[in-house]
Amino acid sequence: MLVDTHCHLDFDRFDEDRDATIQRALDAGLSHIVIPSVDLEKIPAVLELADRYPDHLYTAVGIHPNSTVDLPEDWLYQIEEFAEHPSVVAIGEIGLDYYWDKAPKAVQKDAFAQQLELAFDLALPVIIHNRESGSDVIECLKQSSLTTEQVEKPGVLHSFLDTEEIAWQAIELGYFLGFTGPITYKKNDWLRTIAQMIPLDRIVVETDAPFLAPQFKRGKRNEPAYVANIADYIAELRGISAEVFRNITTENSACLFGRAEIYGE
Repeated sequence: MLVDTHCHLDFDRFDEDRDATIQRALDAGLSHIVIPSVDLEKIPAVLELADRYPDHLYTAVGIHPNSTVDLPEDWLYQIEEFAEHPSVVAIGEIGLDYYWDKAPKAVQKDAFAQQLELAFDLALPVIIHNRESGSDVIECLKQSSLTTEQVEKPGVLHSFLDTEEIAWQAIELGYFLGFTGPITYKKNDWLRTIAQMIPLDRIVVETDAPFLAPQFKRGKRNEPAYVANIADYIAELRGISAEVFRNITTENSACLFGRAEIYGE
């Protein structure tokens, strides 16, 4: 079994073959795919997609840092309402992004902090976006209720592409790290080192499709079936069998999202 813990199946790049894409994922051994939202307007479409595939698709609801400008006054209340949908397993995709100049840092931090507290109130984990903002992300997490002893599995830093120091700080706070296609890129020895040294019980795999395809499809559209390639690649790095590693990451996903059925329980 396998879980793609982060895939944007609602994006228009899947409009022509979305159903076929999901079938290819199932044929590749995936049991579940998690679809996080990135802005308020598209959340209904994400939830509707999950309604079509209730046995295989989960969702997360939240505001991506690049979408935090000019939000309506009731935006947080709307997310809370959307979170009641049975497919929702997390608040996300939330976080900080200092690469794109689409929202002031102060605005991003405020939205991030509010969504972290909402996740705590709703007893949901978070899916965190971090781009060139690792130190501030860690500081926000330290200030959040999600780092208290009341929360055993607070969330995941998705598509992890930061330093070893940030990796260990996140793990110490109880977070998982999600690995995507870039771990297979030739120049990323530093990322492979991190994936080899962190505890196995803190690793999940994801595609972030349609972005970040693994090396053999680099430059082309990514899709959830390719999470199998990412998982098997990391298994080889770690010197364990692909089957064992797939089972470990699936169990980690079930633990992270609090859904025992992911692991067939």
